[in-house]
Amino acid sequence: MRIGTLGAGPMAQALATQWARAGHEVYVGARDGKKAAALAGRIGGAAGAGSLREAAAFGEAVLLAVPYTAVEDALTAAGAREGELGGRTLIDCTNPLDDKGAPIGIEGGRPSAAAHIAEIARGARVVKAFNLCTPAVWSLTPPVFQDGPLAVPLCGDDATALETVRALVRDMGCEPMDVGGLDHAGSQEAALAFLAGLWFRGIEPRTALAPVDRLFG
Repeated sequence: MRIGTLGAGPMAQALATQWARAGHEVYVGARDGKKAAALAGRIGGAAGAGSLREAAAFGEAVLLAVPYTAVEDALTAAGAREGELGGRTLIDCTNPLDDKGAPIGIEGGRPSAAAHIAEIARGARVVKAFNLCTPAVWSLTPPVFQDGPLAVPLCGDDATALETVRALVRDMGCEPMDVGGLDHAGSQEAALAFLAGLWFRGIEPRTALAPVDRLFG
């Protein structure tokens, strides 16, 4: 599969490196061409690099991996408002947080960052995924812990796009977890904000949750 990344930061590096190892073709897009080329060099193989628009045109699937505050600029530069992402699977791993990890308001009062992105990226098939863990986790080969492979929640409305992302999740050694349509993305983003608050305080979130077989008596 051809995968373009909008962004050349840690999330793009972690996920694109995993997919390149699995045999996918990767093209890194960024505003800074030198930064994109440097990441492509670290990924290795036949990874390409160029502009955001070139990455959008390259990918059958496109990973949006920029801070939420940079989403509008990145998508506009990629040609999303002109339909350049139409028909493509657009993987949204963003979270509406500031650079200190605090929640910020979603543009225009929309219900989620994913809804905002879907509105900008005309015709794209948006899937919310990979937003609940840090690049350090996605860099593990594979991301497996004491309970087994990491589950990756997915929110989306397009069956073909969801199947594409499920395959990319499995290629990393993880398990896809369908949690609903894109209208559930706000809950997924809120979950990250809540969990991040616990993690930064050194609290293990699972200590607050009963095993599923004991939840209902």
